[in-house]
Amino acid sequence: MWQKRSLMSSKPAARYDENAIQTLDALEHIRLRTGMYIGRIGDGSHQQDGIYVMLKEVIDNAIDEFIMGHGKRVEITREGPSLTVRDFGRGIPLGKLVECVSQINTGGKFNDEVFQFSVGLNGVGTKAVNALSEEFEVWSWREGRSKRALFRRGRLIEEQEGRDGREPDGTRVRFTPDLEIFRRYGWQDEYVEQRLNYYAYLNSGLSLSYNGRTFRSKNGLADLLVAELGDEPALYEVVHCRHERVEFALTHTQTYGETYFSFVNGQYTNDGGTHQSAFREGVLKAINEFSKRNFAGEDVRDGLVGAVAVRVQDPVFESQTKNKLGSTEVRPWVVQTVKHELTVWLHKHKEAAEALIEKVRTNERIRKELASIKKEARERAKKVAIRIPKLIDCKQHYNEPKGARREETMIFLTEGDSAGGAMVQARDVQTQAIFCLKGKPLNCHGLERDAVYRNEELYNIMQALGLEDGLDGLRYARVVIATDADVDGMHIRNLLLTYFLRYFEELVTKGHVCILETPLFRVRNKQQTIYCYSEAERDAALAQLRGAEVTRFKGLGEIGPQEFNAFIGADARLVAVSVKNLSEVSKTLDFFMGKNTPERRQFIVENLISEL
Repeated sequence: MWQKRSLMSSKPAARYDENAIQTLDALEHIRLRTGMYIGRIGDGSHQQDGIYVMLKEVIDNAIDEFIMGHGKRVEITREGPSLTVRDFGRGIPLGKLVECVSQINTGGKFNDEVFQFSVGLNGVGTKAVNALSEEFEVWSWREGRSKRALFRRGRLIEEQEGRDGREPDGTRVRFTPDLEIFRRYGWQDEYVEQRLNYYAYLNSGLSLSYNGRTFRSKNGLADLLVAELGDEPALYEVVHCRHERVEFALTHTQTYGETYFSFVNGQYTNDGGTHQSAFREGVLKAINEFSKRNFAGEDVRDGLVGAVAVRVQDPVFESQTKNKLGSTEVRPWVVQTVKHELTVWLHKHKEAAEALIEKVRTNERIRKELASIKKEARERAKKVAIRIPKLIDCKQHYNEPKGARREETMIFLTEGDSAGGAMVQARDVQTQAIFCLKGKPLNCHGLERDAVYRNEELYNIMQALGLEDGLDGLRYARVVIATDADVDGMHIRNLLLTYFLRYFEELVTKGHVCILETPLFRVRNKQQTIYCYSEAERDAALAQLRGAEVTRFKGLGEIGPQEFNAFIGADARLVAVSVKNLSEVSKTLDFFMGKNTPERRQFIVENLISEL
């Protein structure tokens, strides 16, 4: 560290004068500060990556047309890297077509009489898509006339206007994300389909199609929960209430924790916000009023799976990507509506209400039984160390709302002190924390919640992440599993995933858990070094570099601190752990972590043969 500071201090300071001041036009600003407009750039391997945000921004405009009563279908197609979205709404006014897709703060969403409940209120969305696309083409058809405009990287190339009585009114947008921005990316159909499913659940009567598959819903959020739960048994029938400005659905399962799907004006708010908090509060008040008890919130919500969608004029989000609602004025009417509607439902459905109250009573009993075990675990932890053992913390945290880099915070769960020591020296001390595992964690599959408190390693991981009271206390935006690329490393990875999915399912379903890919080979000569993540990459590197030597990394402990800079920095390969739906969790854990050893062995043998 002293050498680094010494080198930095010897570098001449940058001159700060008139020549240092820059003025960027909107297009340049979007391309230079991409994260402000679409969040994480990514490569398409995570459902929150930028290319899916771009697609969402285009589809949102089509949904807004449907909400305002124009057009009942949306067609989405993909050809290679290009996506096309065609709606059958009113079509963008031809005289303003170019401005609407290229000039910031231009659009119809500022007029509440034209768009009452729109997500895109800042006049930025489609313009950002245009600016970040290698090619962007838009057509509009209105009353027998049409206009087309073609852009490359946000710059207008050509436009055409004329008569076209063959096409029905509406808008069509085709875009290709720019490799200059995204470097490498690939569309995952399952992420696109998940978004389209959400649009269908939130807009009964709307039909969306994607490459031959159609998405529609009759029962809204009730359909969403039924689809998510699949074969996972609900303890009572799904509660479903539709109101003028809020719709919600809920039920309980035997799983731990609480899971929510929340939406604002059709936008999926992955990080929740004020509407989700108000929904939780309304549910608590309704259950307590109906039961004439004063249950604790954690007892009411443990095992709860819920969905809430609100319509709000001029919603305020905490970022341009609209993942979390910040509008405080929604709280009173959402709380009151949920409380009233749920209370009425409980009185009308006596059998389901009894099952719900019994679940809450069971949660209360288990919580009280765990109280002494929790106390023992805390006392034991205090005796070991004042701080959490094996945790090298960072300075910023995800649960600090005003943290300048909170979205960048991550913790690496790594095996062994040698790998952890190298990562500590290479990390960004502001945003990256390291937790060194002692060995293989306990297999939690089928165990009750007390296992977290009885097992020292599991308890320390929970405390390090801040998960004891749920996802609200999460201290890092991403939890990165960093294990060796061998059988033992894979086993540790599976044990950690089992732990998270068993007790903190929402940590995974909300996209906070990632796998760190580390290189298997280092190929280098005197001029250049290439790190390779597969044998194919190794062979390509050997063909590229003459007289190169190859090093096969047996584990993370063999990678030095200087080299780790390339693997845990801005170019880190992080593979997001995703869950297709909640019903898949228990099936997957039963198969891979249960006691069905013969079936698992046969599966491995069959797949090994197919690979060979």
